[in-house]
Parts: sequence; structure tokens; C-alpha cells
Amino acid sequence: MLKTSEESQGVADMAGAITVEQTEIPGLLVVRMPVHADDRGWFKENWQREKMLAAGVPDFAPVQNNVSYNHKRGVVRGMHTEPWDKFVAISDGRIYGAWVDLREGPSFGATVHFEMGPETAVYVPRGVSNGYQCLTDNVTYTYLVTEHWRPNQGYPALDLADPTVAIPWPIPLAESILSEKDRANPALGDVVPMPPKRTLILGGDGQLGRALAAALPEAEAVGREVLDISDTAALEAWPWQQYGTVINAAAFTDVDGAESLAGRRQAWEVNAAAPATLARLSRSLGFTLVHVSTDYVFDGDLDGEHQEDALMAPLGVYAQTKAAGDLAVSTAPRHYLIRTSWVVGDGRNFVRTMASLAERGVSPTVVDDQRGRLTFADELARAITHLVASGAPYGLYNVTNAGPVVSWFDVARRVFELSGRPADDVSPTSTAEYSAGKDMAPRPHNSAMSLERIRSTGFEPEDAWAALERYCG
Repeated sequence: MLKTSEESQGVADMAGAITVEQTEIPGLLVVRMPVHADDRGWFKENWQREKMLAAGVPDFAPVQNNVSYNHKRGVVRGMHTEPWDKFVAISDGRIYGAWVDLREGPSFGATVHFEMGPETAVYVPRGVSNGYQCLTDNVTYTYLVTEHWRPNQGYPALDLADPTVAIPWPIPLAESILSEKDRANPALGDVVPMPPKRTLILGGDGQLGRALAAALPEAEAVGREVLDISDTAALEAWPWQQYGTVINAAAFTDVDGAESLAGRRQAWEVNAAAPATLARLSRSLGFTLVHVSTDYVFDGDLDGEHQEDALMAPLGVYAQTKAAGDLAVSTAPRHYLIRTSWVVGDGRNFVRTMASLAERGVSPTVVDDQRGRLTFADELARAITHLVASGAPYGLYNVTNAGPVVSWFDVARRVFELSGRPADDVSPTSTAEYSAGKDMAPRPHNSAMSLERIRSTGFEPEDAWAALERYCG
């Protein structure tokens, strides 16, 4: 519990840097800031994004600034539990502030209270109830918020005099000035805890979508029949304010079909236009956007592994639409852009095709000059879950299974072995020979991607051969 000492009261000048203090309520931060004074008055940087981010304040992207003016000493407002983040500061006067955690979880009911003036600000996360008592006349209380205020929007509140949290208001509440509404707020035992914002999985009926739904059972997974992301009007109308994280696992993945007129249009709608809309919504509403991309954004004309900063050089229409989607998603302040390759999950995929051929006694010919790594959908889901849950730095990450870089021919031989067929029943061919006379989109010859950045976050990808053995078993 934080308390302001006598020495800090009435501070007129602080020459030091901005500092941030953690509190007993997770995510509730106290910000100490310099106040520069002279005979004219004082000046402070009430919100300085670069400095405050460096000090540890989240990049919370406020959209509205509110000011509450209070005439008299003893005015009390609260305890209000808004469903958005706030950055609270004082422009004039002094207050006694109080905060109570009303979020679901082990910290429910945790309390922090202390005196503050212009030299102090507080970052209040969504679901933490806040209130204050004016200790002087003419108090100006300002706050930045991450969502626009809407009339008649209800949210939880808490009895200012609740004995369970026992806030030691300096001025007795019986002698204070407060609204009738605030006098009728419920006791802590009657408060319904505020749940966290939900996670939405788009493309929930695909290979990755099903793996994500299994890894995140509390998330809401929707398929195209519920929300078709190529329908801009439907995207705009969706209740995005309910979600803290949106994972876009939907895509037009018919690489060859994208070369047709109808397929080209659908690929651009799903792979480029829809991510651009999601990125814009993420910017305006503040949710974290996770978007899954592909090795096809590269032409594969590279020795070694592609780093995250490798330049894109898409070859076909599908690849071009995915590259456009990547550029759009990168404009969202809170984004994880996941580049992956050779996905294998619950659905139609290369490994299942090879296993079926092995079972039916077919001996296929498979290209041996396209190289990369398999990515199992459950491993990709595990990586996405890790990035979001760990709060890893936003940005672009390569994610595949680990192990040696191999060819499709190598994978097919291993699947045949695991299916009880001799590996030599698979014959090699080149991409040029395989595609001769076929209407096929170009493929990158090198799909290998460096995994060092995802490893730097504490995630160790599983070896692809070990995962393949389990999948085929």
C-alpha cells in the first residue's frame, strides 16, 4: 500500500526523471513525474509517450481526455470500475485516491490508496475500481481513456464505505460531498467480478483454427459461416470492444486457384483487404492483432535461412496477397505477425496425402528442390499462445518446428517409413518437371526461416521429425 510522506506534500519542483512504481494491484502503476516551478507557476509533461514507455507505462493508446473539476474540499467521486484503461493525473489541488481490484482472479479485492497531487499520476488498468476525495478546494482531475465514453453505458461500482476494503478516507464520508448514485454503490461481496476481455479466433474451422481452439478453450472460435472476413460490412459490425486479442487464422490458401479470375479476387479480399480492416480496427479499438502469414512472401532465391527482416519478393497471386496483408497488419500498434511454412494439422495436408498413398500402395513422385521445415498446427498454436501470454515484444516472428531443413521428398520418404512402406517407394523429381504442362502457381525453392527471434522469447520449437512421428502414430 502506497502512502505519501509529509515531505512529498505540496511538491513544487522535481528535477529527476519520470519513474514508475508497481503496486499491490497487478498492472496498477504509480508514475512520479518532474514538476518545474518558478514565480509564474509550474509546468509538467502530463503524458509524454516516449519517456513513459521507457519508464514502464504500457503503450495504451488513449482516445479521449476527460477533466473533472471539483469546487470544494471533501468532494468524493467513485468507486467506479470502467471497462477501459485510464491514466489519471491532477492539474490543480490534492486528492486522496483509492483503487480496488474488481477483476476476476486472485487479486480481486486488493486495495491501494494514497495522497497525490500534480507530481503523481496513476495508470489504472481495465477492471480496477477507482475513486478519490478532494483534500483542497478547486481540484482539477484529468484522465486519458482508451475507449470513447458512450451514454448509458453501465459498469460495476463499489461502496465507498465498504468495510471489507476499509479505505481510510481522510475526511469522514459523513462530512463529504458525493452523489446519490455513489451513495448507493454495492458492497464488495455483491460485486460481480469483471471478466477479462475475450480472445477471438477467426478461421476457427481450419487446421490452425482448430488447434488454437484446443489450446485456448476459453476463446471464441468462429468460422466463415459465422463471420466471413471478406465481408467488410460484417467485419465493421462485429462487437470488437469485447475482445482483447484477435487471432486471424483465416486465409484463402488455394495457391493455384488464386491464379484464376475468381480466385484472384477472393484471395485479395481475404488475404489483403480483410487484414487491412482488422489492422485499422486494432488501431482504433486497441485489441492485439495476431495474423498468420506464410513463407510464400519470399521468392526463395536465398542461401540460408530467411530472417524476420528479409525483404519480401512474392512470386504468385496468393503470395502477393499475403505480402499485402503483412504490410497492412504491421501498421497495427499491437500486432504479432507470424510467418510460417508447410502447415500440418487436422485437415487436408501433404502428410495425410502421403500417408494415404502409402496405405493404398501408390508410389508417388515428389519434388526434391523445395526446402523448408514442417510446422504442426498445434506447435504453431503453442507459439502464438506463448507470445500473447508472455507479453513478448510486438512485431514479426518466424515460427516453424525445429530440426534440419529438408525437402518435400524427404518428408514423403519419412511418412512412408512411418506407414510401414519402404522409403525408396518415393521417387524424386524437380519442380520444373513436376509442374510441366500443369496450371500451377510458382513456389519458393527455399522456405527455411530463422527461429532465433521466437527462441529469444523463451519458446523452444519442437523437432519436426519428432512431431511427425507422433502425428503419423
